[in-house]
Amino acid sequence: MRRRGGSTWTTTPPPPWPLRRPRPCGMPCTRPGATPAAPTLQANNMVIHTACRHFLESRARPGASRGTPHIVTSSVEHDSIRLPLEQLVKESLAEATFVAVSPRSGRAEVDDVLTAIRPTTCLVSIMLANNETGVIMPVTELSQHVHALNQRRVAEGLPRILVHTDAAQMIGKGRVDVQELGVDYLTIVGHKFYGPRIGALYVRGPSTTTPLHPMLFGGGQERSFRPGTENTPMIAGLGQAAELVSKNWEAYETHMRDVRDYLEARLEASFGKQRIHLNSHFTGSKRLCNTSNFSILGPGLQGRRVLSRCKMLLASVGAACHSEKGDRPSAILLSCGIPYEVAQNALRLSVGRDTTRADVDLVVQDLVQAVVQLDQDQAP
Repeated sequence: MRRRGGSTWTTTPPPPWPLRRPRPCGMPCTRPGATPAAPTLQANNMVIHTACRHFLESRARPGASRGTPHIVTSSVEHDSIRLPLEQLVKESLAEATFVAVSPRSGRAEVDDVLTAIRPTTCLVSIMLANNETGVIMPVTELSQHVHALNQRRVAEGLPRILVHTDAAQMIGKGRVDVQELGVDYLTIVGHKFYGPRIGALYVRGPSTTTPLHPMLFGGGQERSFRPGTENTPMIAGLGQAAELVSKNWEAYETHMRDVRDYLEARLEASFGKQRIHLNSHFTGSKRLCNTSNFSILGPGLQGRRVLSRCKMLLASVGAACHSEKGDRPSAILLSCGIPYEVAQNALRLSVGRDTTRADVDLVVQDLVQAVVQLDQDQAP
């Protein structure tokens, strides 16, 4: 978000980038592969495409029953996971289970995900952190269970379950280690950690340990996994941004958490605790250090109406990819058990590396005057 007349909470570009091949987000890994891709969408589609094709190839052996590939994900995933799966289901090319998140924790719980697994399951894809609530998912624990399950499935002649996490929201705001996570695939998005608008897909040993199939054909670049002339400056920029994150993520996290917590304290102090509902607070769950999703309670205070009366603050009521939905409440918040009338008033603010407490004071003051105006408009 930005303050009118000046950049308050905006992403700034990294310094000039050296033209060299980046390591995949500075994350330790064994025989890694990082394939540059358009942010999120191509990387996530590539994982789904690979998992389905790998399943069909593994079932093509003599004596193996064909079946339809089945994918397990959560009900709060980014559209670049949800929409491709819905399309595959529509075309009868795959089956998908969207595991509901717990209204108590806001997470896709491990036991619920494991319960959804079938003999034909080929992929489990759970985001590392949600883009609207900031809730961090139990991906490490889930991976451990799936790996143990895979050992039994091999003995039973069942296909291996691949594990993917979309880490777009998490990198730059907390520790991300692919070894600890234990995933086969991890989606990386540069502009989420002050890099250029390019992404990458981490693969644990592409086409050796872990299958990877191209979606595009026509060139040998990127070992033919994603053909086409590489965008060298943006790839280098991604590497430089990742290097900065690898060195400084603890300082970034500490600063952003401090400012985010100050924001929420100021909101409650200014409006009263009874009038602020913190939509990203869930019992027992950790959340991103920068994200605050809240509602200012009261009639006529829908998020878009409040923002329309702000003089400095430019913010969002949810994810940018859902901006066409008008005043309808976020499906993510509703999935998390947030009541309709509360979700309708939601605002999502994200602090950055350069956001200060003084910036927060200005933003809260702006919100206060906007709500005062709306309340006066509704007064008899």
